[in-house]
Amino acid sequence: MMDASLKQQESCQSVCGCSSSFVLDKNITEFVNVTLNGNAVKAPKGITVIQLCELEGIEIPRFCYHDRLKIAGNCRMCLVEIQPGPPKPQASCAMNVAEGMVINTETEMVKKARAGVMEFLLQNHPLDCPVCDQGGECDLQDQAYLYGRGESRFDADKRAVTDKDMGPVIQTQMTRCIHCMRCVRFIDEIAGTNELGAFNRGNDVEVTTYLNTAITSELSGNVIDLCPVGALTSKPYRFRARSWELKKTYSIDVMDAVGSNIRVDSKGNEVLRILPAVNEDINEEWISDKTRFAYDGLKMQRLGFFYAKQEGKLNKISKYEAFSKVKTIIDNLSDSQSQIAAIAGDLADCETMLALKKLSSQIGFNKVTCLQDGAKINSSSRANYICGTGIAGIEESDLVLIIGSNPRSEAPILNARIRKASLQNKAKIYLLGEECNLNYNFTHLGTQKSILDDILSGNHDICKAIKNAKKPCLILGQSALTAEDGLEIHNKAMQLANSQMQRDGWRPFNLLHKAAARVGGLDAALSGDVHLDYTADKIIQACTEGKVKLLILIGADELDFDKISHLKDLTIIYIGSHGDRAVKYANIIMPSCAYTEKQAHYTNTAGTLQTTLKAVAKPEEAMDDAELICELSKCFTTTFVPFIDSASLYEEVKQLTKQRAAEHELHFSVSTAKLSGNFTLPKANFYQTCYISRASKTMALCLAAASSNK
Repeated sequence: MMDASLKQQESCQSVCGCSSSFVLDKNITEFVNVTLNGNAVKAPKGITVIQLCELEGIEIPRFCYHDRLKIAGNCRMCLVEIQPGPPKPQASCAMNVAEGMVINTETEMVKKARAGVMEFLLQNHPLDCPVCDQGGECDLQDQAYLYGRGESRFDADKRAVTDKDMGPVIQTQMTRCIHCMRCVRFIDEIAGTNELGAFNRGNDVEVTTYLNTAITSELSGNVIDLCPVGALTSKPYRFRARSWELKKTYSIDVMDAVGSNIRVDSKGNEVLRILPAVNEDINEEWISDKTRFAYDGLKMQRLGFFYAKQEGKLNKISKYEAFSKVKTIIDNLSDSQSQIAAIAGDLADCETMLALKKLSSQIGFNKVTCLQDGAKINSSSRANYICGTGIAGIEESDLVLIIGSNPRSEAPILNARIRKASLQNKAKIYLLGEECNLNYNFTHLGTQKSILDDILSGNHDICKAIKNAKKPCLILGQSALTAEDGLEIHNKAMQLANSQMQRDGWRPFNLLHKAAARVGGLDAALSGDVHLDYTADKIIQACTEGKVKLLILIGADELDFDKISHLKDLTIIYIGSHGDRAVKYANIIMPSCAYTEKQAHYTNTAGTLQTTLKAVAKPEEAMDDAELICELSKCFTTTFVPFIDSASLYEEVKQLTKQRAAEHELHFSVSTAKLSGNFTLPKANFYQTCYISRASKTMALCLAAASSNK
């Protein structure tokens, strides 16, 4: 059960830090002739000496240099000897290769210079490796061993620096700081919040936040990986374990629809930290703070046993009693085909949703959806509901039109791509919808939905910019589709992309989802049909009207339960991993696995099928969601052929994904009806969007810190 995405994860297992992630631009056609350590080499024109050495397999030590950050030249650890040139070692990170250049990386001059630099770096560094969380994976430790003198000629007192408060997730020990400025450059260049800086001069230099407050960026945790020493470490992970004690499992994140590649580090049966894994097409080597720190919610409020509500109280029962009760309930239904409905939540995996679809098809009930937020999506073609440009392709755009979305809170990793397009590609960014605090310059077109009609008809100033753009793209937010006219907005956005933004070989339409389960559910046709007869809102309405007697929820906790809480003739079966909102109203509860406890598959917002791997064991009596649905299917009829196993379901998922991936053309309905009203965004709460993040103490602290900074 290994797909291409999993193989890619295993081939990109480096976690960001000193190890390079330099990728050669395939479009380079010019080369220069250089001599590297006595060997003639053809070097791509424009790259630096340190990058050439990496391409040739020669290790160059560094602290400040990072391929994704601007060159600083602070640490001077990457010194090499270059001729022709001055008779002294030079920083290889700041020197481009040139024709006829002679480079030597192992001369006595270079070795002596590196040893001297290391001696300076260690002058004030505290000897606290035994209690430092960076121990065992510290670049300073490794390079001091390989390139240091082994002794120091400094006998003056070491300086001490006051620790800084950078929020609930970053632990500081600023006496260890070597002023590489990676953290400062990341916050300024990638995160775009410009909250860190260096103060004072010489021996008094300190790195701190400008206003002595918590860092507000949703990507702030990445500075922990970037720090080559122990100055910035993870506060939730502090003193929990050593790196060599941890089991490392490569997986994917499900906190949003981007599907960032991650490494889950566990000890025993507990997840102790989550780090990014490199995937150039998706998250590069960054992850959001929610992805990184919400893992403590995996062990809180967990459902480990089967429960049934009796006289208003939940009582623990056996698995067999639970399924027996379900069978009794089903047998008492007068019309199972019309009185049963099911809603899949935002964290359901592809196998689970396919199993739910197969169950609904076999039994004959068609009230089933994965759109628990009420989004109205025309799913007649796969191109209608994925990011057509791809996540990495967004940074190639020279014009980005965002409609009804706040990508900074909905998908911080994708938002970083938009920022990169703005900075490196000089892309023009336009926002149609409720104005929000984005971390790049943009032009706000307004909040009126009628503006979309004006652009579509060519009667807006932006139309000229779209016409002149080489690779324009449109990003439609999921929030825009939850309104009553969401389907109309979806069709008009697709029509706009198709009529004004289409270029040869370029797919400009992007639907930005917020839920990890959304694309997989739409692939499995868990959205009713094009006319959306069975959205979550309509299913809830059918419950209130007494048409639905049995409601099956697969981790669906974002519904309006107030509308159905008083219904005594409605039975709710909840399948989920956490005791969140739905548990209060459920009649029968069946425990399932979290994403770190199973091997399953998710399709991200760009349509890429990826794999989660089992990092820790599932609690008590919990079962895989697909397995639970398989057991549930046996309650409906004795002649029903149950699903074979997860492996068979995955094969069907893979075939279904391959089949739907061939749907490249947008399918939309042309309408002359005019839009009215304004685009609105739900109240922003980046840190608590699902039952895992709501159970996380760290996410609660982050939310409190973000609120106090406003």
